[in-house]
Amino acid sequence: MSEYIPINSDKAPLVSIIVPCYNEQATIRLLLEAIHSQTTPRQALEVVIADGMSTDGTREEILAFMVSHPDLEVRVVDNLAGTIPAGLNRAIEEAEGTYIVRLDAHSKPYPDYVERCLSDLEAGRGDNVGGVWEIQPADNGWQARSIAVAAAHPLGVGDARYRIGGEAQAVDTVPFGSFAQTLVVRIGAFDESLLSNEDYEFNARVRESGGVVWMNPAIKTVYFARRTLGALARQYWRYGYWKLRMLRRYPDTFRWRQLAGAFVLSFLILGLLGIWFPLARWLLGLELSLYVLILLIAGIHRAYQEKDLALSFGVPLAIATMHISWGMAFLWSLVSFVYRR
Repeated sequence: MSEYIPINSDKAPLVSIIVPCYNEQATIRLLLEAIHSQTTPRQALEVVIADGMSTDGTREEILAFMVSHPDLEVRVVDNLAGTIPAGLNRAIEEAEGTYIVRLDAHSKPYPDYVERCLSDLEAGRGDNVGGVWEIQPADNGWQARSIAVAAAHPLGVGDARYRIGGEAQAVDTVPFGSFAQTLVVRIGAFDESLLSNEDYEFNARVRESGGVVWMNPAIKTVYFARRTLGALARQYWRYGYWKLRMLRRYPDTFRWRQLAGAFVLSFLILGLLGIWFPLARWLLGLELSLYVLILLIAGIHRAYQEKDLALSFGVPLAIATMHISWGMAFLWSLVSFVYRR
């Protein structure tokens, strides 16, 4: 069922902004207001939100925005599967624009976000164009502040350009990409069998088809990181578990930043061998000591830069949570796969 307030226009929109969401009452209004403030004319835009049957008042927030902003076309479609890739596909099926811009309910794009995406697409710089995240804490608590820093730190996310920035360039993936509707016709929609890594898998098919994934650091969106270490652990568990399926399908997409699984495995193996061999206990102690030291140095460095003492211990905890959660989930996924075989 769709909730729809039409605009008096006989023309199809130029851009369809698609948003999967579930229980995003706290942030969905921020996203919609940011879309309403885009430099691209509103009559050229439509917003299609695929809601995974929210229970927290998200739909009421959307409807209130629609009533108070009738100059922006907004539709809500049901995502009965409740997953992100399914939501993206339901929104794409409803989209009428020449171009698709994928956003997230945790995001707040800069006012020129759509304009810059269209500029690069029409200039032929990439088949899927995206930018960088400006990661901000979900609240002012020490956990949220630490997670926001860790989520953009090379120790936490490696060389992921959309998190750490860099020159405009072809990359392996971008978040919240923008692309022509014809790209979906050519390579297919998002893979609904993946409950995570759906953007990465889509971009792997873009590159496999001979296309270019383009990152322009001038295209910016604020992204609100997770609020607590528990929520961060659940997020990275999902990332790690589904990454194995991605690597089985596209082994050439492996990146050094994904060695967290081997890292966690080394702890487990040395811990097990340490029951019988003193050398293994010594190596485990050395590895753990070096790991903790490196994380503490990173935390103290960022605490000094930001003048925030809590980051000295919060950033190491957040990065360790990311590594261990991702690594354990990756290993569990591997064990489950081997067992099933």
